[in-house]
Amino acid sequence: MSSRERDRDVQGRARNARPRDAYGRPLPRGAVGVERVPDDLSLTAEETLREAQHLIDTGQPFHAHEVLEARWKSGPDDERELWQGLAQVAVGLTHLQRSNARGAAALLRRGADRVTVYAAASPYGIDADGVVRHARELAARVESEGLTAVPEADLRPSLTVER
Repeated sequence: MSSRERDRDVQGRARNARPRDAYGRPLPRGAVGVERVPDDLSLTAEETLREAQHLIDTGQPFHAHEVLEARWKSGPDDERELWQGLAQVAVGLTHLQRSNARGAAALLRRGADRVTVYAAASPYGIDADGVVRHARELAARVESEGLTAVPEADLRPSLTVER
């Protein structure tokens, strides 16, 4: 594939403007997909958490990942690992929806490892302990019992204590 065929932003970074389905899988060009998260999304931490939680609660963890990733890339440097970890947990949930047990377990664990650093002083009401525990338990269950052992409710964890 030549660079001309690939979607790129004004700085030349690769972008994928193809439509996507509800699970974030690319659809053929010209197909109708679900609304995408804008590349330039800029939300406060609280707005990010509300939107990501709404997307997780409505079965759209891929899109929650995009919201969390936007915060990871635009937020304060000392919070990057937190937002990246939350985004990776959302991608792990996405892999579960796509029936990719190996990818799910790997991303859930990777995300949990990043979020656990914030457990002692978790900002913005984030339930770091709960997210870490849920992600690790889910990864272990998928590895030991398979995808069918994951009830639908486990694909909608709470990111914050206030929920």
